[in-house]
Amino acid sequence: MTRTCLGPVTPTESHQPPPCSVLPPQYAPSSFPSSSTPLLTDAQMPQRRRNAPVEVGAEEALDLATAQSENVFLFIPNIIGYVRIILAGVSLHFMSYHPIYCTIAYGVSCLLDALDGYAARAYDQSSKFGAVLDMVTDRCTTSCLLCYLSSAYPEYAVLFQAIIALDFSSHYMHMYSSLVTGSSSHKNVNSDVSNILWYYYNSRTTLFLVCFANELFFVCLYLMRWTSKPIGLPDLFPSTAWNTANLTYPQAFALLSAPVCLTKNLVINSVQLWKASKILVGVDIAERKKAREERARRAE
Repeated sequence: MTRTCLGPVTPTESHQPPPCSVLPPQYAPSSFPSSSTPLLTDAQMPQRRRNAPVEVGAEEALDLATAQSENVFLFIPNIIGYVRIILAGVSLHFMSYHPIYCTIAYGVSCLLDALDGYAARAYDQSSKFGAVLDMVTDRCTTSCLLCYLSSAYPEYAVLFQAIIALDFSSHYMHMYSSLVTGSSSHKNVNSDVSNILWYYYNSRTTLFLVCFANELFFVCLYLMRWTSKPIGLPDLFPSTAWNTANLTYPQAFALLSAPVCLTKNLVINSVQLWKASKILVGVDIAERKKAREERARRAE
């Protein structure tokens, strides 16, 4: 620890010691930049660097979380996230034998996904923990339903497994590329990176509708195993195999949401995976170039 005197000493009071306080070593005078150190204003600093995460070590982060001067675990959007996890567990419990309870619990869990983001903005309680909790909950909830669908429709098991693999890999690589480039959120995507991802993440209406239709399609596939009562629509295509008169509600809504589900899982996730891969490769190239320059400088 360094004892650092605070305040100037005037000639009339030079015989008295100035007030002192004990500061940790990192706050000693030698650790602060001198007056000759050039500083950038907020206007001069690039947007990405202004939003870059605060550098903190793992041990210090654990100490801060343990001290809990501000309990991030109990932020309102994070509490909503815990409720989502509980409801997802309830839906898994009823999934194999009670479709009504399962659908209600699963549907409410998915709808709360939109509420936690609203609460985070309304109460100024956005957090990195909450962002990761939200994404992990989304991935795990959908994957659990897809695992059940793999057993309910074994002929399409490989397709469901491919959807899970692409969904996890694309979101993980996108999240990681956001972290290594200093982005404050994985949803902060510029149009220069991808117009598709920019429109998907920056339009809350689009994000909600796409995610809603995606989950609706999988829920309808689940309910198709339990419902056989037709809606009673007229047969619009009497001379074809598409007998609309026998359509059930789950089948009808599955047909309506299928294009959006296909777009999200095939197009958006593929673009997300490819763009994140290119960003990580670009970071690797920049780091390797910097390492070569440092080795050349030391060799001189």
